[in-house]
This record gives sequence, C-alpha cells and structure tokens, in this order.
Amino acid sequence: MRLSRATAALLVPLTAVALALTACIAGAASTPMTRHSAASAPPRPYDVRPLLQPPKKYFGVSRAEAPNSMQPVYDYAKMVGKKPNLIEYYAAWGDGFDATGVRNAWSAGAMTVVSWEPRNISVTEIANGASDDYLRKYAKAARALNIPFVISFADEMNGNWENWGTAKTTPGEYVRAWRHLHDIFKKAGATNVIWAWSPNIIQPSTHKDLRPFYPGDRYVDWVGVVGYFMDWDPHTFKGLFGPTVAEVRRFSRKPLLVLETGAMPGKHRAGDVRALFDGVSADRDIVGFVWFDHKARDEWRLSANPEGLAEFKRLAANPLYGFDVRKVR
Repeated sequence: MRLSRATAALLVPLTAVALALTACIAGAASTPMTRHSAASAPPRPYDVRPLLQPPKKYFGVSRAEAPNSMQPVYDYAKMVGKKPNLIEYYAAWGDGFDATGVRNAWSAGAMTVVSWEPRNISVTEIANGASDDYLRKYAKAARALNIPFVISFADEMNGNWENWGTAKTTPGEYVRAWRHLHDIFKKAGATNVIWAWSPNIIQPSTHKDLRPFYPGDRYVDWVGVVGYFMDWDPHTFKGLFGPTVAEVRRFSRKPLLVLETGAMPGKHRAGDVRALFDGVSADRDIVGFVWFDHKARDEWRLSANPEGLAEFKRLAANPLYGFDVRKVR
C-alpha cells in the first residue's frame, strides 16, 4: 500500500526518534555501569567432579601452620623430594573460613582439606540449627572464593574418644548434623566443596558396623579413612585398612582417601611406609593419602626416623603420586 505525503512526512521525525532511541540503547549496553554489573555476577561454580577420582594419586600432608603459611609445605617437599597436592589442617568449630590458606594451597597446585572439629558444641545442636548463622557465613565465603577444597566434618565418629563420638552421641544424630551442614552449603551454592566422610579404621575399640553413621551417597564425595600403623597391627596395608574398606563397600562405592595416616618411628617404620605406598598404589579406588607429619602424643614426623624417611622419599618418586590439581579438568 502506498503512503500519502502527509503520512510519509509524519513518519520522518518518528523514524529519527526511533533511530536516536536505538542509538541510546546501544550506547547504554556498553556503558561502564553495565560492564560492572556483568563483572559482578558470581562466576560459574567450580566443577569438582574431575578431582574426585583423578588419573594419578593425591600425595598429601598435614603440617603445623600450613596452608596459612606455605613454608612448612615447601620444607616438606624438599625433605621428601615431591610437592604435596593435598594439605590438611584442623579447624575448631567457630573458626572462620580460611580463604588465605585455601588460596595459598591452590596457587601451589594443591587442595586444602579442612578437618572440622565441633568440640564446643554437640552434633544435636548443630542438627537443630544452633550454628546456622555461622555456617551460612562460612558457606557464603567458600562460594565467593570458588576454589575447590575438602571438608571432613567430625571425623573418627565411630570411636569413643571425641565428644561427637559414640560415647556422647548417636549415629542418627551424627547423620542428621552432617546432612544439615551439607544442605546449608548446597543452598549457598558452595558446590566447590568436596565432602569427605571419615571414620576411624575398624578395631576392637570402634564400631564395626559403619553403615548407621553414613549420611548417604547424596551427601558424600569421598570416604576418608583414618588409620595409623602401630606396634600392635600386622604391618600390612590389608591388615590395617582391609576390614574397614570391606565394611564400607557393603554400602558405598565412593572413592576412598586415606585421610590421615602415619607410622610409629621404630624398627617397623620403613616397612610400614612401604606397605602404605604399596596398598594405595594397588587399589584404583583409593585416590591417595595424607601423612600426619606432627608430634602429637606420638612422634609421627618423617624426620624422626632416617630409614623410614629414606623409604618414603624413594617411593614418593613414583610418578603415580602427585599432580597439579589446577590442571585436572
């Protein structure tokens, strides 16, 4: 349909207005305010799935002051000939999120493991929401950093020596607290957390039926077993960890991590070190181990036993152990 001259004349200024508005909108899209808004959007949550069962083994350590200070880790790496890529530390309930430590470890190609110990509060109180404000703040800070790290909440729960253990709480209450904690982090979007459920190895003083303590596969990424080579044990990996692994496999196929281990410094240490490496190397479901390099009740530091240290250094040279966690995608 052809337009009259009057209609065409009217459309000319309207078209100019439309073009001007289009230009304004296009210009606004590139203003600093809009760019700032896009930059302030939270980054996509870090996908930790490739880190759950990587092609090589984690080579971990716990040392005083690490990872808030990395010097103890560098000293350890120099001593054993390889850089650790898991760094475990022990946090009290009420401690803030150690963003500096997590960032330090990540910058060095390692992940932090937070062993979170609720010593001044019962798991029932946690499950009932007494710490929710604290947990939401912690989870929000973890999400904001968006770097992968591991949480092991109230480990060795199947023993009677901790106030979250069998002497002071029930498996049902423990599970309820774990799930509550996990759900708060999930709601905050802190999916950069790897959850390690960490019983003590089965022995006469601990519960042999671990299933009642297990929060369920939806709430757990790793099973992190705690166990030490002692004078009384058979000094084999299967003898020390085998019964616990078999018990866990009754109800979960999640990857396993030897979350905390060491060996007495006497005549058996070199053999115990060899048993540890051989056992972890042979089982594809075990993703690695963390050596407890502290003097605490007993002397667990590798430096305390030259023969054991020499054997540890020899076996750590195996390329199966250690990798840059930042490169696992």
